[in-house]
Amino acid sequence: MPDKVVEIQDLTVKYGTFTAVKGVSFSLGQGAFGLLGRNGAGKTTILRALLGLVPPDGGSLRVLGMDAARRPASVRARVGYLPEGQVAFPGMTGFQAVVYAGRLSGLPRRIARRRAHEMLYFAGLGEARYRPMEGYSTGMVQRVKLAMALVHDPPLLFLDEPTNGLDPAGRKQMLERVRELAGRRGKTLVLSSHILSDVEEVCDEALLLHEGRVLKSGVLAELTAAAPRVREVLAAGERERLEASLGERGISVIRVDRAGPFLKIRVGLPPGAGGREIFGAVAAGGGVVRSLVEVRRSLEEVFGEAVGGGA
Repeated sequence: MPDKVVEIQDLTVKYGTFTAVKGVSFSLGQGAFGLLGRNGAGKTTILRALLGLVPPDGGSLRVLGMDAARRPASVRARVGYLPEGQVAFPGMTGFQAVVYAGRLSGLPRRIARRRAHEMLYFAGLGEARYRPMEGYSTGMVQRVKLAMALVHDPPLLFLDEPTNGLDPAGRKQMLERVRELAGRRGKTLVLSSHILSDVEEVCDEALLLHEGRVLKSGVLAELTAAAPRVREVLAAGERERLEASLGERGISVIRVDRAGPFLKIRVGLPPGAGGREIFGAVAAGGGVVRSLVEVRRSLEEVFGEAVGGGA
């Protein structure tokens, strides 16, 4: 694969008078990349534009070194796509649907049938693969969609809200399979989701979208780097005395939670202060520090900051 698996420059997409994507630019190498944003942020439109399913009104798109606007069929032949909406072929079983997807991608019938069995097994669909899809639960449909995206063994995957509608157990299983695809199986993937924890669990990098524009992008570990001068203290002692003692030394108490017999206190340090000042303040308040750690920001906090405090 080329060094730049996906390249987008100044992409604009309109639906009538509504502009869904507004001058978006980014590039993606090999790995797991998250498109993160609320519903309506433009995530699905970007994926559809990359697949040639939505014509761009401006900008350029390249996928696996190919111009996506000029060679959409060639792009789709090398990309696996799990769409957000329901997929059900009337009268078809899950197995037949995956075979059909394999045949559409150019696989001979015998190989398409073998690959369908392999990918349905990987996706976690058992004997239900021989039942009509009309009777499937949302989780079963998601498993069939994943198998359809994988049947032709593409090097690149676009997964649009793969955990949508799944219960906690189904969501956990789906994310485990996506992690395996990006890890042991060496696939490059773009995961589109409005669920921040899904992106945190799977992706190496993320692009934060809001109302069709890019707010932030970068390596996840850098986006969620430790918050400056914020620490979390696990301490034994009385809450009121500890808070008062910390405050007297200019250490602000951001939040206090109960963690079993201890208090979990998140504090903000003034300039020049460090761990020594925290230990001293807790001791002066009659308490004992059990642990002291830097606080890494969650992706939810990063996103909230980027959109101006929205959750």
